[in-house]
Amino acid sequence: MSTHPIRQVIEACDKAISDRDFDSLMAHYAVDAALVIKPGMIARGKNDIRKAFIAISDYFQDQLVVKQGEMQVIEGAQDALVIMETVLHFPDGQGGTVTTTRRATYVFRHEPDGRWVCTIDNSYGTSLLDHK
Repeated sequence: MSTHPIRQVIEACDKAISDRDFDSLMAHYAVDAALVIKPGMIARGKNDIRKAFIAISDYFQDQLVVKQGEMQVIEGAQDALVIMETVLHFPDGQGGTVTTTRRATYVFRHEPDGRWVCTIDNSYGTSLLDHK
């Protein structure tokens, strides 16, 4: 089975986040995209999303490493829903590393030029329902 093109986009995004390469990262987001920063806080538009990723990276002392786990891509019309495991590695503040896995949800749009761009980035997935 071949790898879905969106997996390749997500791998490139995760590498860009880990490398603090925000120019490359933003190339994979729609102009009108939304990013769930944390429950109750959403960045909208590329400029605010870029600022959010810089702040997130700074918060994790430039040591956030993002990897992919299992992934399902469901296409409909010109969109795709991605349900996947996002594995985060970051410093614990005491010289060690924390590893956590989230069940993320993303929405991608297939552009006329053939690219897939992220329109909704929700690394919290359905656990957002747990936060009121």
